[in-house]
This record gives sequence, structure tokens and C-alpha cells, in this order.
Amino acid sequence: MSDRATPAGAPSSGAIHDIGYRHYDGPRLGAAYIRRSLFLDTLRGTYGLGRSARSKIVPLGLLALLALPALAVGIVTGYFGFGALPIGYTEYIFGFQVAVTIFVAAQSPAVMSRDLRFRVAALYFSRPLSRQQYVQAKYAGMAAALFLLMGLPITLLLAGALLAELPVDEQLPDYLRAMAGAALAALVLAGIGLFVAAMTPRRGLGVAAVVGVLLVLSGLQVTVMAMAYEFGNDTFTGYTGLISPYTLVDGVMSGVLGADSSIVEEPPGAVGAAVFVVAVVALVAACYAGLVARYRKALS
Repeated sequence: MSDRATPAGAPSSGAIHDIGYRHYDGPRLGAAYIRRSLFLDTLRGTYGLGRSARSKIVPLGLLALLALPALAVGIVTGYFGFGALPIGYTEYIFGFQVAVTIFVAAQSPAVMSRDLRFRVAALYFSRPLSRQQYVQAKYAGMAAALFLLMGLPITLLLAGALLAELPVDEQLPDYLRAMAGAALAALVLAGIGLFVAAMTPRRGLGVAAVVGVLLVLSGLQVTVMAMAYEFGNDTFTGYTGLISPYTLVDGVMSGVLGADSSIVEEPPGAVGAAVFVVAVVALVAACYAGLVARYRKALS
């Protein structure tokens, strides 16, 4: 109605217009659906799906870099009739750790920094989605992307071994141990990468920071292990794997899963294996708690 007074007896000049608004009466899918959608969007985004062609070059190129050698190994094994694969399943995970590091550094800021840089993270929380659920979806999406990156070439190795008619009972246990190690490495690396990337809204700084942290930890681990060898301290040498995320996962695989150690001394006995497991659990929990705290502070 018009807010002007109409003289008594005069025809009304006001009008009521129906502009089409009405309440939504359909199903409300809730926070679980939002979290699942955010997980899928994160997983797709790490490989550039649904984004520009430029965004696909690095992740898909790294996936091909890891997968093609595994495919070649399987073909060579079958063609020449080898009795075993030239490279083991567990060794393959760590043989390309530079490529995995580049993937973590390139995609972690894309997962975390953009929401902070463009200040759209608060929009997620205008819906029934908590900060914990937001972090869970992002963390799970990044971990799934890393598991795919490492698990696909391992699976191609198994396929090549089976096509070469190598004994299944010999290949399957090593394959399962390697896949378990890939899942563990995905959780650890995703946590570190996302936490470091979330510290800055600038993608370039995030990439450099993630690369720097992972390279510094790997270099420090090698240096400390060399010093332990020099002083002849075998027990301490076994614990140097706690310094780097790659050697940490390798220690769990060798000490708990029974895989051959690829890049570090095995943990010293059952106590050492337990220490490595506790360290992995504590690291993943700390990264998750740090991400939740970061978003509480950034959006408070």
C-alpha cells in the first residue's frame, strides 16, 4: 500500500504487487549433505575438474608422472618374463616423493587459501555447517586426492604383476601393505599441507611455505640420521624417522605392517613401532585441531 494518506471518499491510488516470493517447502538436506558436497568439490578441485584447463595441468601431469612408470614396469615384467617386479609396492610410494611434495604444495593452498583470500569462508557458516565439519570435508577431500595420486600407480603395479602371471599370494600382501601406507601418508601429508597453507590467504606464499616445510624436515632428518650413524648410536638412528613425514610413515609401515623399510632404519623393536604410531596419530590430530582453531580465529 502507498504510505501517503488518501483523502476521505477519494479512490485509493495504492496497489499491492505479487512479486513471486514464497517460502521453500521442500526437503532440507542439512549439514551432512553440505559436508559431502564440500568434500566432493574439494576432491574434484584438486585435480582441476570443473575449473579452467590451466588448473588441470599440474595435478593431472603429476598423476601421469606417477602412473606411467608403474604401467611401464608392469609391461616390462610381463614381456621379459621376470619372476618379480623390478620395484616393490612399498618402495614406489617413496620413490616419487618429490612429485608428491609438489602436488601437496600446489593443491593445499587451492583448497584452503582461496576461501580466506576472497573472504567467502564465512558464507559456508551461514548454513547449518560448523567449522569442524568444514575442516573435516576439506581434510578428507585433500587426503582422498593424495590417496588417489599414490594408490593408482600401486594398483597399476599389481595389475602388471597379475598380467605377468606372478603368484597372487605373493603380490597381494605387499600390495595391501602399500595401499595402507598410501592412506597413512595421505592423512599425514594432507594435514601438514592444509595447516601450513591455511596460515596465509596468498596462494604463492602458501606454495612456498608447504614446499619449504616438507623439504626442511626431510633434509633435517637426513642430517640427524647421518650424525647418528657417525656416532654409532643405532637406537637413536631408528628414531630419526620421526622427523620427516615420509620417514614417519615408512617407519609405521616397516615396524607395524611388516613392509621392507625403503628410506629409513626400522623403528627399534615393538616400543619403537608404538612410538611411531603414536606420533602419526598425534600429528594428524594436531593438524586437524590447528585447522579448526585457525578458522575460529579468522572468522571470529
